[in-house]
Order: sequence, then C-alpha cells, then structure tokens
Amino acid sequence: MADSLAPDAVKPLLRGRFGRAYRYAESCPSTQRLLEEEDAEGTVAVAEEQTEGRGRLGRSWHAPARSSVLVSILLRPPVDSARLPELSLVAGRAVAEAIREVTGIEPAIKFPNDVLIGGRKVSGILAESSEGRVVLGIGVNVNQTEDQLPADARAEPTSLRIEAGFAFDRAQLLAAILARLEQAYDAWLTGNAASG
Repeated sequence: MADSLAPDAVKPLLRGRFGRAYRYAESCPSTQRLLEEEDAEGTVAVAEEQTEGRGRLGRSWHAPARSSVLVSILLRPPVDSARLPELSLVAGRAVAEAIREVTGIEPAIKFPNDVLIGGRKVSGILAESSEGRVVLGIGVNVNQTEDQLPADARAEPTSLRIEAGFAFDRAQLLAAILARLEQAYDAWLTGNAASG
C-alpha cells in the first residue's frame, strides 16, 4: 500500500481506544479544526497535509504532503485546570517513546513541547484547552529530505528519514504514538506518571 494515514492503513494497527473515532482529510487548514465540540475523548483527526498548521506561540508549521505525521487528539481530562499544561510534556514523552520504538533512534525532550534528535527538532506538540477539553496537536517530521525542511525555522529541523538514512511507515509511527500517548495519559490521570 502507498504511504498513507487513511483509516484503512492505520485502524488495523491501533492497540487501544485512542483513534477508534478517526477523522481523516487529504488536506485541511489544521487537524485541530477537524474535531467537533461533541466528539468523544480519544477522537483523532489526521491529515496528509496542513495548509495552516501552527506551532507554539502562533508559529507556522509547514510540511510537504504525505511527509509527516500530523494529528490532533481530543482529551477530556477530569483534573484541575492548573494541571492541563502538563499534558504537553506527557505527549512529548509519548512521542519520543514511539519514535524510539519504531525507529531505534534515541530522541530527547526540550521543555515544554519539542522532541529533538541530536539537538535538531523532529516533532512539536501544541496543547489547546477550553471548557474541560484539551486538543493535543502533534506534528512529526518523518520522511522529509533536507531540501524539504524549512530553511527559516526557529529551531533547526530534522526528520526521521534524515537521521536514519531511509523512509519510515507513517501509519506504524502514528499507531505507536497513539498507543504510547494513551498509556502516558492514563498514568498521568491516576498520578502514576514519572515526574521531572
């Protein structure tokens, strides 16, 4: 099958409850906007390309179509709102663990929301909360080549393909991210997440 994040490519790989409700677009302004107010926790929105993707502090996030994992996950954590900023770090760790699992590459976390390989940014997380719901937006540079990365990025970017020397199956990585995130989120909710 051609490299795709369409439901028939990803859903057979899912290991938990995140992503059972799966919204997919070939192209959209932002995966955050594919989620609806009434969607259940664990609903996932995925696109092959975002035309108005955003990072932290309103920075733009651009990637060629079918080169990245671009996903938003809806959460409804029953916790005090003061704890919600912790979710960026919870998600960052989950993404780093999924990258390690799928690629064997050892990433590092840059507080509060970046995942780095060799000091270069491979992933960013954006958490937006309102009225008891949190949307976690995750972008991972998977199969970009050097010339496809933005030259004007604030943090020097890289991709998994550049670091490993070959392309990766994005559906497999997305499924690993959702599984790791679900585990990390559940541990965080019960207070069993490692701190610091």
